[in-house]
Amino acid sequence: MPPTIPQRGGPSGLKRSSIAGKTLPKTGAKRHRKIIKDCIRGITKPAIRRMARRGGVKRISATIYDEARHALKTFLTTVLRDVVTYTEYRNAKTVTANDVIFALRRIGRPIYGFDPDTHNPRKEKSTNVRRNDQD
Repeated sequence: MPPTIPQRGGPSGLKRSSIAGKTLPKTGAKRHRKIIKDCIRGITKPAIRRMARRGGVKRISATIYDEARHALKTFLTTVLRDVVTYTEYRNAKTVTANDVIFALRRIGRPIYGFDPDTHNPRKEKSTNVRRNDQD
């Protein structure tokens, strides 16, 4: 009787060719495969409802969800186009918070609280030291 392949995998399971510690399937699939799907559907109906509730909405029509996704996608497209422009101008590959702040300020939707003069990224911990004169 020939040996059977275990159902849960393991070392004696399907043998794959390995290159420098990386196991690759025999089909020759690429490591990073671009899957084209409608990612805007990731903004779920409950997420839209939560945002509407925060804005004070009581009842929501059924057609609002697709409209909200469309509006969000167009807004993000315009913002991210400017963000990438700022990042490429710096000859960088990493998008920073300042890139996003500058892009939002450019399109007229500034975000507050990140002013370099007033922003302190490391807040000092308040020490609750009891005074001896209060004992």
